[in-house]
Amino acid sequence: MLNRFIIQCLKILCWFLGHIPLILSFWFGRGLGRLGFYLDKKHREIVLNNIKTVFGQEKSTDEINLIAKKVFENLGMNLMEFFRLPWLKEQDLNGYVECEEFENFKKAYDKGRGVIFLTGHFGNWELMAIFYALESYPVDIVIRDLDSPIVDEFVRWVRTKAGNRIVAKGRSMRELIRILSKGGIVGILLDQNVTWSEGVFVYFFNKLACTNKGTALLTTASGAVVIPTFIVRDGRKHRVIIGKEITIKNTGNRAADQLANTALFTKIIEDFVRKYPEQWFWLHQRWKSRPENDPNKDTEKAAMIQIKKI
Repeated sequence: MLNRFIIQCLKILCWFLGHIPLILSFWFGRGLGRLGFYLDKKHREIVLNNIKTVFGQEKSTDEINLIAKKVFENLGMNLMEFFRLPWLKEQDLNGYVECEEFENFKKAYDKGRGVIFLTGHFGNWELMAIFYALESYPVDIVIRDLDSPIVDEFVRWVRTKAGNRIVAKGRSMRELIRILSKGGIVGILLDQNVTWSEGVFVYFFNKLACTNKGTALLTTASGAVVIPTFIVRDGRKHRVIIGKEITIKNTGNRAADQLANTALFTKIIEDFVRKYPEQWFWLHQRWKSRPENDPNKDTEKAAMIQIKKI
């Protein structure tokens, strides 16, 4: 009973914050992000260390600090915009969310084999999912359950209000194949660290990163079309960018294909992060799992490792 009351209170708060003028929402969110940068020492250091890992030889300390500040600002604005998501209508997208190369998606969708959206925690990724739903293309999104049941239920409500659906990570393969076999759309964020048993080690920038191999397996098992899609914050607007169909390797060697396709997917994400570094979720410890610490190292069960960077 108490949980239901708290969730209703969160929805009321969401309605209030979701209806303040957009310019104020941006202003407050940006300020919230800046405050987080200065007060949250733990995550600030994670962000700075991650950016240095990637750009330490290319950018100055001032440039790295500026990227880190903008990362926090983007997340602050994402938070404020999150409360707007349940109330958005298709007409609200005009002047707010633009789309580039929508025909790439339509061409893939019209093949009738199902579409896998390859994406990551980039820009306002929550808004991108809502964009597709409001354009009458709802997405089944693979996401892990949150630790708090109350927060999880509230966040699920926000994410599904426009028509999208949630597929719980870890229990998803059979359900996703079923969705794709009916010509559905599946969204997968493939930019997070996983454990040795879940992933393969492929290069993300110049460092091996343990990356979920399930997306590559799903691709070959389902025969679905894989399309990269990302969203970029552009001033007070957002741009959804849709790439062309990705050519998948399917040689019949399951293990080799998983490694090759996962490396290919990761390189596509890397290219977007390199182009818009301030808009990626650097707070995550992307390189946490290391091949040398694999408990199955030097056995047949060890996570596969990409030998040469693409």
